[in-house]
Amino acid sequence: MDTNAIKKKRFKEIDLDDVFFDSLKADYPGFENWYLKKAQSDEYVFALYDYGVQGFLYLKEEKEEDKSINPAFKMKRRLKVGTFKINAHGTKLGERFIKIIIDEMYKNNFKEAYVTIFPKHDGLIELLERYGFRYYGKKSSEAGIENVYVKYADQIHNNLFLDYPKINVKNNKKFLLSIYPKYHTRMFPDSKLKTEKDHYIEDISFTNSVEKIYLSGALNLNGYKKGDIAVIYRTSKTYGRAKYESVATSICVVEEIKHIDEFESYNDFLDYCIKYSVFKEDELKGFWKEKKYPYLIRMLYNIALNKRPIRKQLIEDVGLDEKERWVALPLTDEQFLRILELGEVNENLIIY
Repeated sequence: MDTNAIKKKRFKEIDLDDVFFDSLKADYPGFENWYLKKAQSDEYVFALYDYGVQGFLYLKEEKEEDKSINPAFKMKRRLKVGTFKINAHGTKLGERFIKIIIDEMYKNNFKEAYVTIFPKHDGLIELLERYGFRYYGKKSSEAGIENVYVKYADQIHNNLFLDYPKINVKNNKKFLLSIYPKYHTRMFPDSKLKTEKDHYIEDISFTNSVEKIYLSGALNLNGYKKGDIAVIYRTSKTYGRAKYESVATSICVVEEIKHIDEFESYNDFLDYCIKYSVFKEDELKGFWKEKKYPYLIRMLYNIALNKRPIRKQLIEDVGLDEKERWVALPLTDEQFLRILELGEVNENLIIY
């Protein structure tokens, strides 16, 4: 059973007559013929269907020169974003699709990915630029003149967003951040465990967004800052099974850490949290009143570990102290790098 709101589907499984495609048909002469040809093949897309198509992403490997682009593309293997459209409906769906593009780029060792887009789509262009796509030039076709944006895998900007999903392991602190199971996979959909077969990954803002906000009572969080790295640690549901069920799942980079007292009012606190936090509004209201979890950590969801080290490995192979409370547990550089090794993290995602 596919438990993800965004599904891989064949072209032929999606109704071309859906109103979602009307603007694409209007913008691109021959779109219908192109689509029907794709429908005869085994190529797939990433799609969100909710009372009609709401999101559609087609990715294609290319290895060719392209003189319709100025400056011309030389012969090179690239990831092309062939078709990318969403119906914006307040769920940060665009961010989820951007993450899929970038993840596919690194997973398949592309040195660059590119997209052509009409200037009128300014919101999407802003989102692409936020995550490291840069204006390259123009593309001329029967559809008209489009702008070309490229993200290069090898470029380093020393900027959390432009370098995303790369993590810089130099000159920063690392720590293990505990997340309760009931929140974990809703926040980190690509880090879903194999045992969570029935967990449905929804089309909601705090799941789709690359940025995440979590509230914690760990007092030592005030010692961390922008650029520091959090290893996400999903705690166990079962009492007494932590050594085998609690696991490190993901790597996040801190954007900022705030204390709840920094907000002048509940409304300011709510506005800050609501789109990126897994907590419901009534929970946030309770946190505001009780101040039980005073630290807010805002972070980027950079990497889902390919292998998930369990608590037993973290103790025996990494050297973490099982007698300490693992809430926001400091890690040495050596311990952190060992977690990356156990997690089989792609070397191309690490800036040394």
